[in-house]
Parts: sequence; C-alpha cells; structure tokens
Amino acid sequence: MGMNRFRAAAFLAVTALCGMGGQALAAPACSNTSAGFEQWVDGFKAEAAGRGVSRSVLDRAFANVHYNQPTIRADRGQKSFKLSFDEFMKKRGGQAIISRGKAMKRANAQLFSTIERRFGVPAGPLIAIWGMETGFGNYMGNEHTLSAVSTLAFDCRRSDYFKDQLYAALKLVGDGDLDVNSRGAAHGEIGQTQFLPKNVTLYGVDGDGDRHIDLIHSRADALSSTANFLKGHGWQPGLGYQPGEPNFTAIGGWNAATVYQQAIAYIGKEIDRP
Repeated sequence: MGMNRFRAAAFLAVTALCGMGGQALAAPACSNTSAGFEQWVDGFKAEAAGRGVSRSVLDRAFANVHYNQPTIRADRGQKSFKLSFDEFMKKRGGQAIISRGKAMKRANAQLFSTIERRFGVPAGPLIAIWGMETGFGNYMGNEHTLSAVSTLAFDCRRSDYFKDQLYAALKLVGDGDLDVNSRGAAHGEIGQTQFLPKNVTLYGVDGDGDRHIDLIHSRADALSSTANFLKGHGWQPGLGYQPGEPNFTAIGGWNAATVYQQAIAYIGKEIDRP
C-alpha cells in the first residue's frame, strides 16, 4: 500500500472509531430507567435553546429538575379505570362529591352563571370534574411538576407526547404562568382541575382578570379553563351531556376512560338536578 493510501486508510479508521465512541458516549434518546437522565436534560436544553427558548428560562426551569420515581410508578400502575361504574364511584367518593358539589354550586352561583354565559357549559359537569380531580382544590398533588414532565419526556413509553408537554411547560414558565417550584400530580397535571401543560397553553383562561392564568390558586381561572376545554372539544350550549347525548363526546375529550366519562356525567346530572 502506498504512503498516501495508508494515511487515508488510517484517517478513515480513526474517524470511524471516533464516531463509534461519540455514539457510545451520547445520551440516549429515551430510557426506561433513570440512567442517562442528566445527560438527556443537557441535550434537551441545547435543543430547546436552538428552538428559541431563552437560556434564562431553561436555567430557571431545570435548576431543580430530577428523575422522579413516583411519576414512573404512577404511570405504570393506573388501575382504577378498569373498575366497574359502581366500583369506580365508590373508590372516588362519588356520593360525597355530589353532596358537597351541590353546596359548592350554591356558594359560587355567580361564578358558574358567568362561566355558563361565556362558554355554554353548566355547573354540574364542571363541579364533577373539580371534585373528581382534586376534591375541589383540596389536594392537587405533591410532585415537582417540571421533574414529572421531564421524567416522562425522557421515559420511552410516551416520550414524544411528553416532550411536547415539556415545551409547553417552558412556555408557561416564560409567560409567568408556572412557578418553577410548582407541585402537582404525578404526570405533571396542574391546578384544581388538573390540566397538562399543553392544555393550559391551548385552553387556559384568565377568569379573574388578573392577566395571568393561575390554575392552582384561582378558582375562576381553573373552572373557566375547564369550561373552555369542553367547548374546544365540541360542547354545544343547551344540549345534554349524558351517554348518547351530544355533549358526552366533549366529556370524552377530558378523559379517555369510559368509566370516568360516565362518572362525570352522572355526578354532573345529580348536581344540576333542580
């Protein structure tokens, strides 16, 4: 082999080895364990910066982000949606939600009247969702929201879906609508009716007029946003929302589990009953 050919072959071999080493050291696109999470975060931050997310937002948002094991356990263990309707209602305290929901409707009559005029959604299904999701705002979860969403974006099961949610969460941070230390449900749901970050960007409403969408502290924001979500999923004012009726499909947009949809419809009907 001539010297020039030898040098060329040696260069190609070294290049190939370097390429293999780079691949071996690169953070995985996703993982089903915590291994490589910190490297993935670094890679995501670089990608997000390239897409125009400011460095200050990224540094603030990821300052306390960690791989969240409770999120993974919750994601792997969703079993209540496999219950019968009666079992589900008992597990979720359906009758207690109805009883307290009627009182909440009376106590917030003006707010629900305003929401119905604006979005066409009556109080019943909104109160049913509010009660089912967080016990009327009494328990919104204790998981670090940005860690939960980041963990699921890194996890292989639904990586693309939650990566989209993570970009939405960063937008909320940049807009001042999500505190970087905010805590919520295990999958990153936010506030009194448990919105995923992207749904906040799509359907979030400033119901109390303070120029921010605060689904955690503002009852008006949370319930108005929930009504706007249902409207955005086809809710038609004045039509029924029981199974087989036109607005039942809008409830399906809130949660894909049939038993959950049935529970919202039933609880809402009992609350709306004169």
